[in-house]
Amino acid sequence: MQHPLRLVAVSGGLQRPSKAASLAEHLLDLFALQLPCEPHLVELGRLAPQLAGAVWRAQLPDAVERALSAVEQADALVVVTPVYRGAYTGLFKHFFDFIHQDALVDKPVLLAATGGSERHALVIDHQLRPLFSFFQARTLPLGVYATDKDFVDHQLRDEALIERARLAVQRALPLVQLARHARPSPADALVAA
Repeated sequence: MQHPLRLVAVSGGLQRPSKAASLAEHLLDLFALQLPCEPHLVELGRLAPQLAGAVWRAQLPDAVERALSAVEQADALVVVTPVYRGAYTGLFKHFFDFIHQDALVDKPVLLAATGGSERHALVIDHQLRPLFSFFQARTLPLGVYATDKDFVDHQLRDEALIERARLAVQRALPLVQLARHARPSPADALVAA
């Protein structure tokens, strides 16, 4: 029996409602339309007070530890950050500083970002891709960048962006399905034990 995909999205948005969280939810929904999955959204804005001041992972409260574990145990990731001063937010980087350096090896990661204008669209290739290359993750070839004009009431409304998101997920599916098949099923794990 095929197990559902453990799909985790991380939103680096600090506010609620957040365009980054809305884009993350949209991408999660697109994946859920294509294959059985267990989608989970980690909103860093909600964890911010618990992340502040922590230097070591052992200092983090349970809620943050659960979020980190969800990312590390996911079959695939969607990461979305607002652009802040030409890069991902400090909170986004701080969260990923706690991820074990081998936890994301070969994990498919769909990269996405939101910004005030088109001038920051290269943040995906110049900031996010190198970060996840450090983790040896499989960054998917097509990222999704949204600007303020692509949203109405924090929902995606621009047809070109909606189509790009759909295409990004469509092109990600083969690698995501490989990751899903690479993980042993619970029954296989019991037999191996």
